[in-house]
Amino acid sequence: MGKLFGQKEFGIAAVLLLLCAVISLINPVFLSFDNVIDVVKGNAVLGILAIGMTLVIITGGIDVSVAAVTSAVAVILGHVMLGLPDGFLSLVLLFLLAPLCGIVLGLINGLLVAKIKIPPIVVTLGTMSIINGSILFFTNGAYLNSTNFPKVFISFAESKLFGVSILIYILFAVALLTWFILKHTVAGRFVYAIGGNRTAAGRVGINLDRIQLFVYGYMGFLAGVAAVAQTAYTKAVDPNGLLGFELTVIAAVVIGGANILGGSGSVAGSLLGALLLGVMQNGLILLHIDTYWQKVVVGLVILAAVSYDHLQRKRAEEKLMKVEVEGEGGQW
Repeated sequence: MGKLFGQKEFGIAAVLLLLCAVISLINPVFLSFDNVIDVVKGNAVLGILAIGMTLVIITGGIDVSVAAVTSAVAVILGHVMLGLPDGFLSLVLLFLLAPLCGIVLGLINGLLVAKIKIPPIVVTLGTMSIINGSILFFTNGAYLNSTNFPKVFISFAESKLFGVSILIYILFAVALLTWFILKHTVAGRFVYAIGGNRTAAGRVGINLDRIQLFVYGYMGFLAGVAAVAQTAYTKAVDPNGLLGFELTVIAAVVIGGANILGGSGSVAGSLLGALLLGVMQNGLILLHIDTYWQKVVVGLVILAAVSYDHLQRKRAEEKLMKVEVEGEGGQW
């Protein structure tokens, strides 16, 4: 029990539950089944992207092009759907095409980071600008609605299982897959090893370039999945719909307990971080507070989360140094 209480995820979950309790006391509608499902469904794309970003941040990297990649895949998806016949095979094609396009764009980032050794922030800022500019050039900012989308895709977007949207099942399937990769595969252990100490990881024989390619490729893969979820949720394609969304994704991961310098992070934490942001946004709406205040609240929460993590690490380092000093003094 003590081990459970000491985990970062427990603290985030406690804050989330406290926030839910406060909002529900002010507005009981918040805890209704439909509203809770809507909050999770509305933040499915954020959760999927935050899970992918978790791996990137654990390795000590960052990907600010994630929203641009998702938008690019969504635009490709939308234009492909305009020419597809209505049928199950069309849906299968879309589910294969979207992740594949995302992987290609993600691997471009990975190659520049791993092979040319350009800092991740520089690489992804550059690719973000290129992708966003290309999207606006080819679409001219045109908005695609669902009028000419295959009916099978619209049926998929509206499908539910036991009263729960299919998008929520996709979110938790992504979470389960990523958790398994991090906890039960060699690649997952290597991701943590690189983030913990890159030099030591290289010395023990871990192929740093290969792991970075995997991480950015996986981020691209989940961006493709998120593009499908975003298109299904909005039933439209807006080239500017996710502009600036990368900051929210990074915020969810940081609030979820990941160290922005690498070495720590978890799927559960990032999911909780995404839900916390979603609950804050929904709460502001239900409390009739101007949604512009959301950015202020999110900024304060990020600063609080990072400050708390920094203080905890500093205390742990001081405790370790004290133990080492006492040991050298012959007290151990």
